[in-house]
Parts: sequence; structure tokens; C-alpha cells
Amino acid sequence: MALKQHFLTCTGHTRPVVFLNFSGITEDKYYLISACKDGKPMLRQGETGDWIGTFEGHKGAVWGAALNVDATKAATGAADFSAKLWDSINGTELASLPHRHIVKSVSFSSDSVQLATGSNEKLIRIFDLNRLDAEPLKITGHTSSIRHALFLNDDRWLISASDDKTIRLWDLTSLQEIQRLEFPTIPNDIELSSDKNLLTVASGSSVSFHETLSLSKVNEYQVPTKVYTACLSPDKSVFVCGGEDFTMYKYQFDDGTELDSFKGHFGPLHCIRFSPDGELYASASEDGTIRLWQTIVGKTYGLWRYET
Repeated sequence: MALKQHFLTCTGHTRPVVFLNFSGITEDKYYLISACKDGKPMLRQGETGDWIGTFEGHKGAVWGAALNVDATKAATGAADFSAKLWDSINGTELASLPHRHIVKSVSFSSDSVQLATGSNEKLIRIFDLNRLDAEPLKITGHTSSIRHALFLNDDRWLISASDDKTIRLWDLTSLQEIQRLEFPTIPNDIELSSDKNLLTVASGSSVSFHETLSLSKVNEYQVPTKVYTACLSPDKSVFVCGGEDFTMYKYQFDDGTELDSFKGHFGPLHCIRFSPDGELYASASEDGTIRLWQTIVGKTYGLWRYET
């Protein structure tokens, strides 16, 4: 008889939680940051969900949040037309980076030297974190708001998703578009696999997977709801997705076999992300909570304890 999935609920936010990001593994631990419309992004212990601290300073809904690989820095993007850089060890604000519209996306380069932001200005900015007083590089070409912008190819390229129904690859040397994908609906979420070789896209009622260097499609599967978010496990064995109908869906990556579906949230799902060790995944919802779920149900891990 299959064991029932028991989730851990992380409370503290007072409005919808819209984005999540895990750090890499550092000293056998990892961390989770959340972006929320209450304007107060939070840092948590990754494997337990225990609250560590809140980054205070934004004056509007926070739409994007990121941790660098070793969890020493955090970045957030908000409706107050700013992105902020934080020391995640002590919670102090290191810099406030002004924009001219709502900042939806923030992401660190793999070496933590650069920060990419995407905003409703239809612009992507690349900030040099060693020279914060310098003018950022600007990438233009999208014709609507930027939802996500992520570094790849050893930080030489950037990939972005926009409300203009395209996903585009950019060369950071020339700042020119290399390749694009067009969709019939807005790509709500994009996520890079742990090795950065596969791109996961949630759009409409489907989840598709693409090789990052060519954007060629590897797989595409239909989901019985409008999908707002999807994430591939680090070992690429399964992917989890969710959206409008409050339900979490787990599928086998190779052939799309549905492995599980279950509810836990009381609102649509906005973001799902796997932990860097693949042992759990976190979900963020309109209901104002974050929930942690076991990838392999019944395994003793974190706060989950089972008799052997």
C-alpha cells in the first residue's frame, strides 16, 4: 500500500506567495527564499522550512527572489520599481537598484558576479555586482513584460520569458538575440535543470522541455489544468507541476506517466521548485503558504520521520 504524502506547511506570509528559489548545497545545508505580495521576502532552512529571517525594505509586492549558489547573497524584485541586493547572512540591504517599472525577475550568475533583472519595462538589465555604481547592460527586443531571465552557458548567455508569448536566448557579449521560441499562450514559468542542459516551460495546459543551447523540443505533456509552474527533479526522473485547479501533479519525465496528484493548497499554485538534493520540492500558492513535499514518500528526511 502506497504511503500518503504528508506536507510541511510554512506560514508567515500574509498574502499570495508568487515565487521560490533554493540555494545550492552549502555545508550540507541549503536555503529557500520566497517572494510574496506582502512585500516581505523570507529566508528559510531548506530541508525543514524553518523561518530564518525576513528582508525588510520593499514598499510594494515582491515578485521575484533569488539566492546565489552559496546562499551568502539574496536579491529581490518588487512593485516599488526596484531590485534589492541583500547580505543573506545578516539580512542587511547592500544596494537598491532603481527601475522604471515593476521588477518581476531577479537571478544571479553562477559566479555571483552579475545580477539579471526583468521588468515590465520590457527590458532586461545586467548589473555588475562588483561595480554597482556602473550603468547596467540593457537587453531590448521583447515587446511586453519580462517574467523570467536566467543565466546559462557558463554565464555567456541569458534566457528570458515574456508576456509577448516568446522565450528568447541572448548573447551577453553582443546583447543580440540568438534564438527564440513562440507559444500560443504566455510562458508562465521557465526553469533550468540542475545541469542547465534542459529548459522546463509551463504554458497553457502543457509542460514542455527543450535543450537549452538550441531550444529544440525534447518532450511535451498535457496537464488537466492551466499550468502556472513546473519543475524537473535534479536527476531528471520526474517533474512536478501545478496551477489553476490547486492540484499538484507528478509525472515521469521519460514518458509522461502520471505518478501522483494531490491537493494541499487552498488556492492556485504559483511556483514549484525542487531542492538541490532532489529530496523534496516546495510549492507557493495564492493561499499565502509555502508547502514542502517529499519526492520519495516514506523516506526519513528533514522533519519527516518514519519507522524502519
